[in-house]
Amino acid sequence: MLTDKNLVEKYNEAGPRYTSYPPATFFNEYFGNHDYLLSVEKSNFERPQNISIYVHVPFCPQICHFCGCTTETGFSRPFLERYIDAVIKEIEYVSQKIDKKRKLTQVHWGGGTPNSISYKYIERITNKLKETFDFAENYEMAIECNPAHLEFRHIELLKSFGFNRISIGIQDFRKDVLDAINRRPSKRPIEDIVKKIHDEGFRGTNIDLVYGLPLQTIESFRNTVERAVKLDTDRLVTFSYAHVPSVIPRQKILDDIGFPSSKEKAQMYEQSSQILTSSGYVSIGMDHYSKPDDEFAIALKEKKLHRNFQGYCTRETTGQVYGFGASSISQLDSAYSQNIKSTSDYIKNIDKKGVAVLRGYTLNNNEKIIRHIINSIMCNYYVDFDEVSRFFNISVNDIFEIVQYSESKFNDFIIDDLITLEGNIIVVKHKGRLFTRNISMRFDPLIKKKIGTYSKTI
Repeated sequence: MLTDKNLVEKYNEAGPRYTSYPPATFFNEYFGNHDYLLSVEKSNFERPQNISIYVHVPFCPQICHFCGCTTETGFSRPFLERYIDAVIKEIEYVSQKIDKKRKLTQVHWGGGTPNSISYKYIERITNKLKETFDFAENYEMAIECNPAHLEFRHIELLKSFGFNRISIGIQDFRKDVLDAINRRPSKRPIEDIVKKIHDEGFRGTNIDLVYGLPLQTIESFRNTVERAVKLDTDRLVTFSYAHVPSVIPRQKILDDIGFPSSKEKAQMYEQSSQILTSSGYVSIGMDHYSKPDDEFAIALKEKKLHRNFQGYCTRETTGQVYGFGASSISQLDSAYSQNIKSTSDYIKNIDKKGVAVLRGYTLNNNEKIIRHIINSIMCNYYVDFDEVSRFFNISVNDIFEIVQYSESKFNDFIIDDLITLEGNIIVVKHKGRLFTRNISMRFDPLIKKKIGTYSKTI
């Protein structure tokens, strides 16, 4: 058993998802355009040397009630064209600060619904990236697609533009669940879409599912996962729905429908893991699964898995992330920077200044060390303080002081058989994976400040 009712009740507290450290709740508006441009210049001399690009398309024909992304609806073609022009102008301006000798290894398109806009706009931005940066031979260019707006000819176009991975946001196969969250079902049979992606020669396909949504049951989600397994994609994701209506007001409408309990969500997590691992998938981090020969599974085995706002990646191919578009977040070694969320305000600022920073955060060296430790726990279920010591050229005792470490802080996890301590190594046991957010919180001195609102860890 991966879950235990008493453990779920014991550890189901509010906490960060740790897609960044410090979490985005610590971003502040004292960080502005000038700070961002300085951090971009500094990033040329920091680790990792590779470049990752994130392009945000903040538009959806229909907005899902559960969604926590920054997106808008009701956009016109002239306005969309102004937005695309602004993104290209931002790329031109910011890229002047980036060393062109560095290799671009990753491009990720998110939203919103990137595949709902005209493909000529996708091509324009993609061509600008190719003109501007030196793409590595083994680059990955991925796009999130809502199957409600995905035709076979679109898949052909994406391949011709240079995309080699598609992430399909299914969420659930049940129409009543999709209706409840205001999401359209797939336009074509998912099986045919996946086959088309494979036939076109894409390097990989992701399938995204969400558990904990209204009307879902343990049995219905089992059926969803079993159907997803039959698609035989190289990666499959089971996200836990985060209900925070105080932060995302549109989620309030779902309160009238109701949700699975924490215990039921834990059971959904457990049965999904059992189904997927028994089908040959390898569990990656909290919510990803991949085939054994996939680069994620190999990186996990070598303890080289990494993570950012766009999801899991490998230390070998990941880069510092430069975000373009409204609300996009850049994740550099020494700073985080988020763009203005309103698309109209973003366009105005880009037209005037070339950049449009809303808020950000500058990290000190201690925070980089904490980030490294939490990433290791969240990604690799493991942290070796001797490795951290070598990476940062600092003593283990100094690391312990920075994270306020003591074995007694982890006694409950040890007693509950969730982790093991062996010298300077902490290993999260298989049954402890559901609680990696809780374990990570014990390394986080900032958690005491209680800044922001977080979803429950389970």
